[in-house]
Amino acid sequence: MAKPVTPQDMFDLWQKMVNPGAYPLQSLMFPVLDAEELEKKIRELEVVEHWLKANLNMLQLSIKSLEYQRQMVQGGERVRAAMENPEAPPAEGVEAEEEASNPAMWAWNMMKQAGTDAAEAMGRAVEAAGTTARDAAEVAKKTVAPKRKKAVRRKRKAA
Repeated sequence: MAKPVTPQDMFDLWQKMVNPGAYPLQSLMFPVLDAEELEKKIRELEVVEHWLKANLNMLQLSIKSLEYQRQMVQGGERVRAAMENPEAPPAEGVEAEEEASNPAMWAWNMMKQAGTDAAEAMGRAVEAAGTTARDAAEVAKKTVAPKRKKAVRRKRKAA
């Protein structure tokens, strides 16, 4: 069974990485030529890399959670202000800006934007279809109408 890693072990590993001269006869002037020592050094540095990545991810998660908490507090302040002074209309520009930055509303905002985009696309498609239909009717009128007149004249002559 592997022994647990202690903070002292991590500090020693960090010291070995930062100060390779701490090993006997190991420094920039005397590089290690033993393959086992090189493998050991690579494994140690990979452990440090994974440890640093884990700490970076924890730090990023902490930052995101604090940003989320800040947005929630700002949202609560807006609700409290609206409850204290219900007759004062909210400023539309400020509210729209704050609404967009509220992370709790992302799904609603996304669906609302998708609906707006779909309605605009449908309107453009209907307009294009109407234009195409008008153009087709004009072309048909120019090409079919003279042929029809000739056919009517032929029938009259034959009768």
